[in-house]
Amino acid sequence: MPGVNVAIVVGSNRRQSINRQLALALAKLGDGKMTAKIVQIDDLPLYNQDLEDPLPASVSRFKDEIARADGVLFVTPEHNRSIPAVLKSAIDWGSRPYGKNVWTGKPAAITGTSPGAIASAIAQQHLRQILGNQGMIVLGGEAYITFKPGLIDEGGAVSDPGTRAFLQSFVGQFAALVSRLSGRDTIERAA
Repeated sequence: MPGVNVAIVVGSNRRQSINRQLALALAKLGDGKMTAKIVQIDDLPLYNQDLEDPLPASVSRFKDEIARADGVLFVTPEHNRSIPAVLKSAIDWGSRPYGKNVWTGKPAAITGTSPGAIASAIAQQHLRQILGNQGMIVLGGEAYITFKPGLIDEGGAVSDPGTRAFLQSFVGQFAALVSRLSGRDTIERAA
C-alpha cells in the first residue's frame, strides 16, 4: 500500500519548535499509512493583496505543495489564545487570489502542543473554525498534547507509551480519512 500524500503545516517559525518535533514524530508514526512532508511557511511574506499579481515565488511553491497533497496535517502552538500569525498568513495565502483556494475539499487534521495543561486547545478550536470556512473537511476529535521534557526522545519518537498509542490512533484515523476521500481505499480494494 503506497499510503496517502500528506502535507504537514507547522504553525511555528521557531527553529527549536516543540510543535516541529511533534510533527516529525507524527510523520514517523504514520510511516506506511502516509508519506508526510513538512511544508515550509516561514519564508512566506505576511499576506497582502497587493502582492497577489504576480505571486511571490515562496507563495507559489507553498500553494503547489498543498495542492499536490491528498490531505493536510496542522500542528500548531497557541499564541495569545489563538493561532500564530505565521499560520494565519499561510492560510490566507492558500485561499488567495480569489477563486484559487487550495484548501477547498482537502481533508485536514489538527493537533498541537505546549507545556501548559490545556496544550493548544483554544488555538485548535480557532483553527478548526477557520479551516471549515475554507472548505476543508476536518477530522473530528481532539488531540491536545501537553509537552513535557522527554516526551519526544533524541531519535524523534514519542517516548510515553500512552501518548504514543493515542497519537498512533490519531494518525491512523487521519490517514484512513484521507485515503477514503482521495479514493485510494477504493482503488486498493479493487486491486
